[in-house]
Amino acid sequence: MRGQPVADDPPPGGLSADQPQPSPPDLRLAGLAVAAWLSALAGLHLGARPVLMLGGTAAGLTALSALHLLGRLGHPRATARRYGWIAVAVGLGVVCGATATAARLVVRDAQPIRVLAEQHAPVTADLVVRDDPRPIRSAARRGMLLVPTELVRFTGPDGRRVEASVRLLILATDPAWRGLLPGQRLTAEGRLGVPRGGDLTAAVLSTTGPPVRHGVPSWAQRAAGTLRAGLQRACAPLPDEPGGLLPGLVVGDTSRLPPSVEEDFQATGMTHLNAVSGSNVAIVVGAVLLLARWARAGPWLAAGLCGVALVGFVILVRPSPSVVRAATMGAIGLAALAAGRPRAALPALAAAVTVLVLADPELAGDAGFALSVLATGGLLLLAPRWRDGLRRRGVPTGLAEALAVPAAAQLACGPVVAGISGTVSLVAVPANLLAVPAIAPATVLGVLAATVSPLWPAGAEFAAWLASWPAWWLVVIAKQGARLPAGTLPWPGGVWGALLLAGLTVALLIAVRRPLVRRLVAVVGVAALLGALPVRLVASGWPPSGWVVVACAVGQGDALVLPVAPGRAVVVDAGPEPSAVDGCLRRLGVREVPLLVVSHFHADHVGGVAGVFRGRRVAAVLTPQSTDPENGRELVRAAATAGRAAVLTTVAGARHPVGGVDLLVLGPPYPLAGTRSDPNNNSLMLRATVAGVRILLPGDAETEEQHAILARAGPGQLRAEVLKVAHHGSAYQDPGFLDAVRPAVALVPVGTGNTYGHPNPGLLARLSRGGARVLRTDTDGDLAAIRAGDGLAVVRRGVPAGQRP
Repeated sequence: MRGQPVADDPPPGGLSADQPQPSPPDLRLAGLAVAAWLSALAGLHLGARPVLMLGGTAAGLTALSALHLLGRLGHPRATARRYGWIAVAVGLGVVCGATATAARLVVRDAQPIRVLAEQHAPVTADLVVRDDPRPIRSAARRGMLLVPTELVRFTGPDGRRVEASVRLLILATDPAWRGLLPGQRLTAEGRLGVPRGGDLTAAVLSTTGPPVRHGVPSWAQRAAGTLRAGLQRACAPLPDEPGGLLPGLVVGDTSRLPPSVEEDFQATGMTHLNAVSGSNVAIVVGAVLLLARWARAGPWLAAGLCGVALVGFVILVRPSPSVVRAATMGAIGLAALAAGRPRAALPALAAAVTVLVLADPELAGDAGFALSVLATGGLLLLAPRWRDGLRRRGVPTGLAEALAVPAAAQLACGPVVAGISGTVSLVAVPANLLAVPAIAPATVLGVLAATVSPLWPAGAEFAAWLASWPAWWLVVIAKQGARLPAGTLPWPGGVWGALLLAGLTVALLIAVRRPLVRRLVAVVGVAALLGALPVRLVASGWPPSGWVVVACAVGQGDALVLPVAPGRAVVVDAGPEPSAVDGCLRRLGVREVPLLVVSHFHADHVGGVAGVFRGRRVAAVLTPQSTDPENGRELVRAAATAGRAAVLTTVAGARHPVGGVDLLVLGPPYPLAGTRSDPNNNSLMLRATVAGVRILLPGDAETEEQHAILARAGPGQLRAEVLKVAHHGSAYQDPGFLDAVRPAVALVPVGTGNTYGHPNPGLLARLSRGGARVLRTDTDGDLAAIRAGDGLAVVRRGVPAGQRP
């Protein structure tokens, strides 16, 4: 990175009088870019009419400002003229952003597709794929894919064909959708649905069938597909963690990336490494530039080679909108370098932001776009000054660069990351600093492996093996950083949390320009860190003291935890996917599971079983006698075999004491058949006693099993202070069974926005009328029942950011 020249041997304490003062950044186009961005973002959330009114108002004010300036040209004051032209630029940005967004919104909301979406009508659609299909987690529909497409035309339920060029989001379950390439033309049948809003998607098409392909994608997309497949083959012999990370570093392909690595990268602020960004482009182009300089190529030849590398890299990672955005950001530094004017980089960034937002207003609401722009801006605005400041204080040039770059990028991206995650990472800067030496070698060697894979597979595997070593180092950094206590601090999430941190950041940057304030901030920061860390290490607030059961927020599924000793717990069910239950157990500090109980083998109870074994010793797995459904049983057996855990079955009346946890199996009393759902009605029903508190865990038992157990239960045998409400609060509950339990606390594990109608409002009302405190994981997050004196209390941890509706 190039900054302003610094004199040799500067005096301690700053620049001398004869040294050149650093010139101010060129922000002439910044107002235009920011105004266009914010007006587009407002339009996406407010709609076409309000944003058009905003644009009209801005047009009038801009015209008045311009006329006022033109009338004062004969005797202007420099300061007034400068601020006046800034106001004109901001007004033009609002006008352009509002106009471009409103035009796209009018097309998005046009009839008749909006009406058909509201009616959930069946249609046949002709489409063009816009981006790679990507898997999404869904307990309801396993293997679901999300496919962004552009609608060309559709045939409605009445047989009428309508031309409509709008964006359509596909929710598909057929594996045939997995291999599609951007630019592929196809036809699909399904039902329309209303999108969530906040973007340019006109409707959602849910389909269970395969697409009908027409023709082939472009040569660039086919070439990209060949190279990406070659990279995956080259990485296949590598261990899962570095082998899954390497394609993510190079081309943004995280299909093989283990969920644990993904979570570790998120916790340490390294998620940007798993997506194609301007830094990827800069690394590849920079490597070509270094080779060109080593070969003593002229500036025009070097620039030409860099341009070829840029086009080739875009082809490799596929020219989707996100990749084009990353290439634009990465090319900014190259353009400034070729022009010999580093100060031209900021106007180039502002111009790129303006052009991209006007061409595709949906980027204004894209978190990846915001992170790319902010990171690039931080590197251009902050990093050179911080680097030069460190060098003036005697820090070696290389170390100063290594410290300034990740710190500037992290500070610039911090507000967006905090708004998304609801946390502020304390380990992000050191983790990214330690990662710097490994990123470029892994990326360059990965690109080399992909490039030679079609012609020399053995050479590609060797290059991938070399790249796996720096990738392994990145995995180690993320894993250790994620396990540091007090590595993250809670912060308000959403827009207001992001704005709050942005305001504090700007105020801090302005304030520390004064030496006294800088010293005061340093002293207060160190004091706060030294004071807060021991508190967070000793009493982090979660799990709360005296907890007897935790219902984990794992989405539409069950995962309950019963404490045995510090670091040890009994786990009942594992939720729909591994990362959610693993995250809950990490938050509770569970390192060993002496007993994992599986109530039944439905996917929403066993889909996450691998997450319980992740990094933990599981001694035994307790299962019901019923083996239905078979695929769920095989999933549990495979995880137990890999984790060397014993698999046991149990029957009604059996007791399983584990330390201070006493488990009594209440049901099923006998195999139930011909019910509404036999797997649900053959769930293990347990009564756990922890620290004298009785907790009833009925799995997904419905009316038939509840009635059968009630008929055979002894007096008071079903009585419990805490009830895990059966089957996510479905309506299929036996009133007599609920009356026999009479809980003081009712915990409902349920997923946000599920399509089953869970939990049933009438059931919740009945429990409340019976005196129970009712809490739900979809609205309250992880739930802990705790002993409070002679009674019970409930502590809510809050909904994780990834599960907010």
